[in-house]
Amino acid sequence: MIFGEIPVVEAEGARLAHGVRAEGLSLRKGHVVATDDQAALVAAGVATVIAVRLEEGDIGEDEAATLIAAAIVPDHLSFTPPATGRINLHATANGLFVADRAAIDRFNRVDPAITIATLPDHASVAAGDMVATIKIIPLAVPEALARRAAAALAASRTLEVKPFVAHRVGLVATELPALKASVMDKTRRLLEQRLHPSDSWLTGERRVPHQPAALAAAIRQAAGENDLVVVFGASAVTDANDVIPAAIRAAGGAVVHVGMPVDPGNLLVLGQVGAVPVLGAPGCARSPKENGFDWILARIFAGEKPGSREITGMGVGGLLAEIPSRPQPRELRAPERPLAVTALVLAAGRASRMKGDHKLLATFDGKALVRRSVEAALAARPARVLVVTGHRADEVEAELAGLTVDLLRNPDHAQGMSTSLRAGVSALSPGCDGIVVMLADMPHVTEADVRRLLDAFAAAGGHAIVRAVSGGKRGNPVVLPRTTFSAILQLEGDVGARHIVESAGLDVVDVEIGEAAHVDVDTPEAVVAAGGVLKG
Repeated sequence: MIFGEIPVVEAEGARLAHGVRAEGLSLRKGHVVATDDQAALVAAGVATVIAVRLEEGDIGEDEAATLIAAAIVPDHLSFTPPATGRINLHATANGLFVADRAAIDRFNRVDPAITIATLPDHASVAAGDMVATIKIIPLAVPEALARRAAAALAASRTLEVKPFVAHRVGLVATELPALKASVMDKTRRLLEQRLHPSDSWLTGERRVPHQPAALAAAIRQAAGENDLVVVFGASAVTDANDVIPAAIRAAGGAVVHVGMPVDPGNLLVLGQVGAVPVLGAPGCARSPKENGFDWILARIFAGEKPGSREITGMGVGGLLAEIPSRPQPRELRAPERPLAVTALVLAAGRASRMKGDHKLLATFDGKALVRRSVEAALAARPARVLVVTGHRADEVEAELAGLTVDLLRNPDHAQGMSTSLRAGVSALSPGCDGIVVMLADMPHVTEADVRRLLDAFAAAGGHAIVRAVSGGKRGNPVVLPRTTFSAILQLEGDVGARHIVESAGLDVVDVEIGEAAHVDVDTPEAVVAAGGVLKG
């Protein structure tokens, strides 16, 4: 491949390395220059272009990416069409993504022009998640290089998704006087949530005294009825001869490994009774926060049989932190001060279906919709009301004159709701405990509705997600605790916080507010139907 500056008069058949924009002309990177393009470029006053010419044996970036992707076994994987030398790979099932690091390294060392990036080895994935991306850096590469790279992938099962298989799971929990029944009940609920991605289910729970003999009998019975037994001890394991390991042995089983180099998760016990794995869960598994217990569960559900070698190999990367997909507070104590919640009113959108009218300027009972929404927020008495504006911001902000609110303009509002959420969260004070996200185009949400959401959030100690529902169906507004802020800051595109609500692993409290939770006005007809009067 020859790269360089080429006179337009000689550029026919060359591929543009840089896009060209001139008056009345726009040619993207990778475009193959045709005779008509040459004439248009000359007419626009463009004398030269930066482009490449393919040499004998070269193939284009998309062809190279396609050749390489064909070397990957497609089981439980889908491939996007090639575009700009890139093909993305997605999981087609919930499961465990497994990658051969040595093979991936060999592939990436064939030539800097040819790359593949993947999720970490043994990452849990959901159907639809992107697990890898193939990218050809230049516009073309020698076909021989692409074939060498493909051979590196084909030499072994370099990457795959092992689908989860549903398991029958028996829960055995030990009791001590200091352990509250409510804690045990929550532990069971969290375990059931952990089973959902694999379609596994809890067949039952046995609660027994924290003694080896009683626990051994319960484990033996559960192992005879299930594919996996999970044991939650009332007291943490401190020795290989402690209650849980001793009970596994007394049940006729074997202890495979005690402890693991993953934090949180150090105090895990892995054993088996016959062919049935028995997991002694660490205390941290009573929380939805990711820990080593999740890693072992995922391997078992994916059909693997983890042992001492696998567990002792988890140290690199085993220091876990609160991650955006599952943020959690370090402590769940009730706050010692009133919660400081900001009402974040989103009023920046273009409302492209309004045909020139601005929905937030429409009047309801003689008052602009945006003012009506912000007044409802103020009357609910949050610590602060922050209004994010964007489209026709001057007019929207003029309607809020005299109100004690903070205004924040979002210059990127055209890129979607996520930009307004990010802008709002970025402007919060350090002491903010949560936000109630309000959409300014919901005319029937009242002060009382917002207050009920805030009261429910306070009753949960500021640690739950609270959302408005109508007839049990989710709607808006929604209250998000501080621990979700890092995830909000990573949102992109025209999306709200729904994914965060569903994936954060937090308790979700639903508050019934009636039809107001579902009524927004995105069209002129919807404004009129909701009782509004349009204003241009």
